[in-house]
Amino acid sequence: MSENTTKWVYLFVLSLIWGSSFILMKKALLGVSAFQLGALRTIFTTIILFTVGFKHVKTIDKTAWKWIALSGVFGSFLPAFLFAIAETEIDSAIASILNSLVPLQTVLVGFAVFQIASTKRQVLGVVLGFLGTALLVMEGADLNPHQNYLYAGFIVLATVMYAFNVNIIKRYLQHLKPITIATGNYVVIVIPALIVLVLTGFFRSSSLQHSELKMALLYVFILSFFGTALAKVLFNKLIKIATPVFASSVTYVMPIVALTWGFLDGEGFVVLQGLAALIILLGVYFANKKA
Repeated sequence: MSENTTKWVYLFVLSLIWGSSFILMKKALLGVSAFQLGALRTIFTTIILFTVGFKHVKTIDKTAWKWIALSGVFGSFLPAFLFAIAETEIDSAIASILNSLVPLQTVLVGFAVFQIASTKRQVLGVVLGFLGTALLVMEGADLNPHQNYLYAGFIVLATVMYAFNVNIIKRYLQHLKPITIATGNYVVIVIPALIVLVLTGFFRSSSLQHSELKMALLYVFILSFFGTALAKVLFNKLIKIATPVFASSVTYVMPIVALTWGFLDGEGFVVLQGLAALIILLGVYFANKKA
């Protein structure tokens, strides 16, 4: 398989996995709090990654650890909590739609902080994707006027962090294997996650035997295995073989998957949202079409 074909396969698989992550968070929040969800997701992912990747940690050179730490905090630790908090107020599909801001943030952060140039075609693609996203958000607001859209700010903040993570990996961690980067990330963030979980009173809870919690833990494990551990390794591989903008454009396709899950779960969907999804796909095409 050619490298060009491989990166599109990664894009499709990641879109399917991450697009399904939002409904899993929604279901998990029925049995745990937002902070417990963020902490448990980090801890479960650490256990999964350590079983296959801990031996790679020793290959990380001393100069890379600061970038591994920043990548872990910006790319995994804080967003896990920010998305969980946001989904206590807004639909899972809307959360995915807002996540489509990542490519725009990647271009802006790459240009402003990392001096990574973007072509006019990439900018056009990002703008189209952003317009499609805006249309989806407006329609979501009309369908769900009772939702508190101030919580969307948590997701916007997470997209900025994701943009920093993409550029950090592309610029400073290219010499490391994807599994090495992912495992190193969680070496750094697992202790803070454990502290957060303890502070939430999770282990003192009298509801540890409740069926809602058991189902929530199952959803968190599935989310951790596929949506975090496996997806993080695949995403790191994608960053290595593609541009930062192409890698982040996975967030353009995710809303289509998330909208499908949301529709099946009773969340609203109208024809105009379908049109917005097509605009998003057009943005992906332009952002990645060779001159």
